[in-house]
Amino acid sequence: MTSPSNRGAPVSTEPRINDRIRVPEVRLVGPNGEQVGIVRIEDALRLAQEADLDLVEVAAQARPPVCKLMDYGKFKYETAQKARESRRNQQLTVIKEQKLRPKIDPHDYLTKKGHVARFLSHGNKVKVTIMFRGREQSRPELGYRLLQRLAEDVAELGFVESNPKQDGRNMIMVLAPHKNIKARPVKQEEDQVSDTETDTASEE
Repeated sequence: MTSPSNRGAPVSTEPRINDRIRVPEVRLVGPNGEQVGIVRIEDALRLAQEADLDLVEVAAQARPPVCKLMDYGKFKYETAQKARESRRNQQLTVIKEQKLRPKIDPHDYLTKKGHVARFLSHGNKVKVTIMFRGREQSRPELGYRLLQRLAEDVAELGFVESNPKQDGRNMIMVLAPHKNIKARPVKQEEDQVSDTETDTASEE
């Protein structure tokens, strides 16, 4: 029965090593992966000590458990290094949003296009939203043509991952960077301005 003091304690994911392995016999694997066979735990520990290595339980559920002779400290270090390298190589997918109006001013369009191009060049996806208001909702082709134009203008940096589609009063298209463009951090100050920015000039 678990004592109250152990309740809620984290379960260790570390393998049992050396004298923490308390079974009568183990299936032993040598330091180079060679199969030694089933041996008594005392003999396995003696072989580990003679080779100046650790006896590490690598398959606790097996009957008998499988143990390997290895330098456990070196093994842990190399495993941690590989995990760090794997995290470093992972690309975090970030989706930025850019909002436009169907009758956007030419100067504002260039500004918005610049933001989209910058996001794509940083390896981020971009959700482009066309916002329709009032009578504009009866002219969805205006938004569709604008999205097509934008996609063509940034074609060197990205491609249309999700074609334009109507979503209530909005029309949405998703652009994704080409695979040869790797994600890199974007300055937070710039994101805060461009992410929340909408076309106000065309609303006047």
